[in-house]
Amino acid sequence: MVDGVIFDAFGTLLEIQNRQNPYRRLLRLGSEQGRAASPDDIRWIMAHSRGLEETASAFGIKLEPAQLIELRSALDCELESILCFDDALPAIKRLREHGIKVGVCSNLAGPYCSKVRSLLPGLDAYALSAETGVLKPDPEMYRRVCAMLDIFPGQVMGSQTAQVVMIGDSKRCDEHGPRSFGIVGHHLDRNGGGGVRSLIEFTHSLTQVLR
Repeated sequence: MVDGVIFDAFGTLLEIQNRQNPYRRLLRLGSEQGRAASPDDIRWIMAHSRGLEETASAFGIKLEPAQLIELRSALDCELESILCFDDALPAIKRLREHGIKVGVCSNLAGPYCSKVRSLLPGLDAYALSAETGVLKPDPEMYRRVCAMLDIFPGQVMGSQTAQVVMIGDSKRCDEHGPRSFGIVGHHLDRNGGGGVRSLIEFTHSLTQVLR
């Protein structure tokens, strides 16, 4: 029996239609100032609930007023362009009608957290990296979201233990990573290249076959 479903956010439930990449632009400004970029920069940004100005200060990046205004405008533009995929809310509604708890688990920067909550209101769990300080595929991230759902997942589908499943567009973070905590992961490929093609297909299979 499936008791809980965890969704990734961006690329799964939500779509950024106008990408501006404000944090990457901030890092490029840092490089222009001689700051050596690190592969961990983006991870740090997603693990701390900091705005653009605070991030610049933490990284030692100096921003002219005009540059800060431009970056804030880019961030606002990107946030305004975020919409739910057509199948997102119907999929969540279907699960809830069958008594299944629903959560979202996502790696994202601080300013995106409120947008996720506003577009996906009333979920049972919001495990957002900028708020938890932990990123997928760290097993701790999956532990956190399961704790929020108040469900401890079983290891084997079909067992009598509570079952939690997850779906997202990253094989590493949403299919393979959740297995470290007994969550059955699924890969969403909206291009039809393999795995699950839509959330309607996914939730239909859960509610008709597994429940």
